[in-house]
Amino acid sequence: MGVTALSIGPLALEVPVVLAPMAGVTNAVFRGLCRRYGDGLFVSEMVSARGLMERDAKSLGFVRWPAGDAHRSVQLYGVDPDAVAGGVRVVVDELGADHVDLNFGCPVPKVTRKGGGAAVPAHPVLFGSIVGAAVRAAGEVPVTVKMRIGLHDRLVTAFDAGRIAEAEGAAAVALHARTAEQHYSGAARWDAIAELKSVVTSVPVLGNGDIWRAEDAVRMVRETGCDGVVVGRGCLGRPWFFAELHAALTGRPLPPPPTLDEVVDVVAEHARLLVEADGERPAVLAMRKHLGWYFHDAALGGGLRRSLMAAGSQAELERLLEEVRATARLPEGPPRPRGPSAGPRRVVLPDGWLDAALDPTPPADEVMAVSG
Repeated sequence: MGVTALSIGPLALEVPVVLAPMAGVTNAVFRGLCRRYGDGLFVSEMVSARGLMERDAKSLGFVRWPAGDAHRSVQLYGVDPDAVAGGVRVVVDELGADHVDLNFGCPVPKVTRKGGGAAVPAHPVLFGSIVGAAVRAAGEVPVTVKMRIGLHDRLVTAFDAGRIAEAEGAAAVALHARTAEQHYSGAARWDAIAELKSVVTSVPVLGNGDIWRAEDAVRMVRETGCDGVVVGRGCLGRPWFFAELHAALTGRPLPPPPTLDEVVDVVAEHARLLVEADGERPAVLAMRKHLGWYFHDAALGGGLRRSLMAAGSQAELERLLEEVRATARLPEGPPRPRGPSAGPRRVVLPDGWLDAALDPTPPADEVMAVSG
């Protein structure tokens, strides 16, 4: 199928594909690798708006752009409208962001127990105040919202939140079609994306959840009527997935899967770029999770896999990658799901959070400098 290009405010994307923010994954290096394979919007890890406003070094360190990035995109977390507006002004006016996404979907307890992430839409007045403050602070830069269906099946918030975000000036809304309680378990409920699309009519609606193959993206657009897709775990260890998505969504033949040599080359370059960005020791440690994803289904042998995961230097990692090149085999057939799959889990909320849903007061004790 050929789909319509996606416009998010003044941003024009050739294909309607967004890389989902993922903690510890979607740093500038990984986003740059993904962007080589296809057009789209490649969003940073989640960053604390308050941390940015208060010039916290850790928070500022999360905001980096790949060289030559066409659309500098960042996701912010916050529970206080003034702090979120302050963070938006830092990334837009000082750091040059072209797009700001607001996180209202994170189910991690350290975030939700402070009233943040997926907990915010349960307070619709506060939610609207945060979105409106961000939109006003961003000026001409588009602000989007990413959320979940609700806290759990007994408290669905996405449809009211979608209407509020639209009214407050959000340029698009994205739905991870699971509840916070689900975390990453079970199947994504694409029917909720279709329902949100029927509710939010003046700005694009994007769907997220269970896009493991390019055909899944095409099917999501066809079945839900959404305007674009947000891809998270499906690209872990597969930055070339964006080439497949680009082809499928524009009605072109899919490119062949990469050979083992090509995979090893990408892994080696990923490691080298991380070393240049963060230093050798942090980069080698960070690569361990990526190695698990790159070679998720590959026939390596237990000894070689363990050695890869234990590599302590760039030189050792490169030596082991040459051993992979010489001895490993890639699997045939479609990739299996990878990444977090935990859940369901009870959503941890501030005391009395659901008893004061219309209270516009921000939580007093906010997580700062978080990426999650």
